[in-house]
Amino acid sequence: MTAAGVTNRKRLLVLLLIFTLIFFGLIIRVGYIQLVWGVDLQKKAVDQWTRDLDVYPRRGSIKDRNGKILAQSATSESIAARPSQIADPAKAASMIAPILDLDEQELKKKLSNTSSSYIWIKRQVDRKTANEIRALNIKGIDFTEEPKRYYPNGSLASHVLGFTMKYAEPGEGLKGQEGLELYYDKYLKGFAGKLIMETDVAGREMPYNVDRYIPPVNGLNIVLTIDQVIQYFTEREVNNVVAKYNPKKVYAIVMEPNTGEVLAMANWPNYDPNQPPRDIGDFDEMQQLVKNFTCKDNIDPGSTFKVITAAAALEEKAAGLTSSFNCPGYKMVDGQKISCWRAGGHGHESFAEAVQNSCNPVFMELALRLGKDKFYTYLNEFGFGQATGIDVVGEEKGIIMSKETAKNVDLARMGFGQAISVTPLQLITAASAVINGGNLMKPYLVKELREPVIDENGQETERLVKTISPQRVRQVISSETSAIMREVLESVVTDGSGKNAFIPGYRVGGKTGTAQKYGPEGRIIPNKNISSFLGFAPADNPRVIVLLMVDEPQTPVTFGSVIAAPYVKQILEDTLKYLNVEPVFDQETREKMQEVDVPDVIGMELAEAAKVLKKAGLDYLAEETGTVVVDQMPKPGASVITNTTVLLYTDKDPDGEYSETPGQESDEPPVAGMIIVPDVVGKSIREANNILISQGLRLKIEGSGIAVSQEPAAGTWVEENTEITVKFKLPGEGVQNNEDNENQSEAE
Repeated sequence: MTAAGVTNRKRLLVLLLIFTLIFFGLIIRVGYIQLVWGVDLQKKAVDQWTRDLDVYPRRGSIKDRNGKILAQSATSESIAARPSQIADPAKAASMIAPILDLDEQELKKKLSNTSSSYIWIKRQVDRKTANEIRALNIKGIDFTEEPKRYYPNGSLASHVLGFTMKYAEPGEGLKGQEGLELYYDKYLKGFAGKLIMETDVAGREMPYNVDRYIPPVNGLNIVLTIDQVIQYFTEREVNNVVAKYNPKKVYAIVMEPNTGEVLAMANWPNYDPNQPPRDIGDFDEMQQLVKNFTCKDNIDPGSTFKVITAAAALEEKAAGLTSSFNCPGYKMVDGQKISCWRAGGHGHESFAEAVQNSCNPVFMELALRLGKDKFYTYLNEFGFGQATGIDVVGEEKGIIMSKETAKNVDLARMGFGQAISVTPLQLITAASAVINGGNLMKPYLVKELREPVIDENGQETERLVKTISPQRVRQVISSETSAIMREVLESVVTDGSGKNAFIPGYRVGGKTGTAQKYGPEGRIIPNKNISSFLGFAPADNPRVIVLLMVDEPQTPVTFGSVIAAPYVKQILEDTLKYLNVEPVFDQETREKMQEVDVPDVIGMELAEAAKVLKKAGLDYLAEETGTVVVDQMPKPGASVITNTTVLLYTDKDPDGEYSETPGQESDEPPVAGMIIVPDVVGKSIREANNILISQGLRLKIEGSGIAVSQEPAAGTWVEENTEITVKFKLPGEGVQNNEDNENQSEAE
């Protein structure tokens, strides 16, 4: 073979090899495109020759425990356009803009933008307006239904329910933004459907298009533990507190103590979830308004926390019902003198009397007897310093100093409710464990998840998907200790500081509290308190427990027994009757339920008003700003039980006159500006102090108990700001406390 032939064969082999490689390369490339890129390319192809429209699911409704609607979704129509299909954008804009109240030129610009395959014209319009646009029969205009959230009761339970975002991402429908709407969003929102149609490359609908419809999956309905009626009772009383005392905040919780079911949960200030406060410029400020304070605010509990200390001390046998204590008015701990709220102290008292009197030194003693290890063990067992697990996003845990750094003085303060911060929910949950037999229950707000379904008759009904049952976390104290605590706390209402919560025919237990507030540097803020009352009934078999906390009530008298107890009483009474808990009028109850009509003392001088109320069998508390009664609470003519505390609002005598003091002649003062000394014999230290201060005088205390003498004597004319020395003695059978002012103070 010639050299030329060999060369040609080599060239042919090289060409064959090249083409073979190219061929195999193409095969590999096609295989890669088919197997690896195939799904993605197919999706892109479908996107090019189809257009789809989201069909929004109906968001699940929220119902109370009896099936009453608290939140639901109505449907509204939204109008969109496909610019590539609109033949005359200017004409279409001129027809649509007046109906939808839109700017015609802006709409024309949007409809002319063919670079966008799909645009929204206006979302969530009523059906009548949508039908007007339909009647125009403009090709390229589409309609779709979107859900709109509606809260039929306005602000009722707003912090519990939360709210939704007005416009969510395409395909997601409404999205929970706060409260249960946020916590259960994945169950409520459902899954979007699709309406798919075939189009050409320009996005124009094909003449022989076959629409495909993928139906949406509606969200689940949720059933709450909340009772709409009890929620109304609670919010009504919260509003009454706000109207009377103009506080900074109010917290209220009603719970079934045996199960942990929250029957009502209210906060003030509140808002209407139909119009959530999105117009507030500061996001943090908005969050402070819409968050559920009862679960997310850490606050000082004050003397309501003494319920926990008392239960732990009984359980550990650090004290018993027969234990005896002595309160000289203070207790020295780590070299610090911590005073009782009552000047001069309570003297000798039993365990039950110490709880009735809310005696700080006794509770300091109980905490110290328990010791740091056991005290902190019970803090943990009762759930403080940890989230309760309620179905609320962002629940706080409270603030407890570490055990390692806590000193005896810190332990003593925690014993009576200082030096510790808790959430209102933690407090009522722990208190429920004290009275329900000793079981710490997990609080919860939702009891059922239900799926909406269509039955064989075409009617919408529900299918139970999930039931959430009461969950016992642990046993904290014994049932025997719990029974003792119920009796002791009942005595607070019958014989102690909680008389304003007494309900004729029902056995009520409770505990008052008046906690001080602390500034950034840990110092007490003067005249700023949190007034509270924790009440439950029936005391022998609790069905309901209520906690009401009032932050910074605007009144000189901030006792929890006056500010909070009457409103808790009303919530309890209405709730018990609503739950068909029949009153029992036994002989003991009948003796304690003697009702009297509140006399009208408006316009009287304070000393005279005091005698009138005492004669009627009523106690009183007065502001320290004046001498003449200008208002009273309860109002004249109200029917109350004996020993109820009447709050008197006073002012200076507008005419500058000196009214007659009961038992004294109405003589003119010997020198202008002098004051006649009122009679305070027979009064408690608190009562005597109120009377003297209201007259512009000062009290000097000698002893403790009930006033037995005074110097100068009643009826004497003295100069303003004169010090009146009053001697007090304890009754032979111990001391009965009239009030529970836990404005604890430290010695300098």
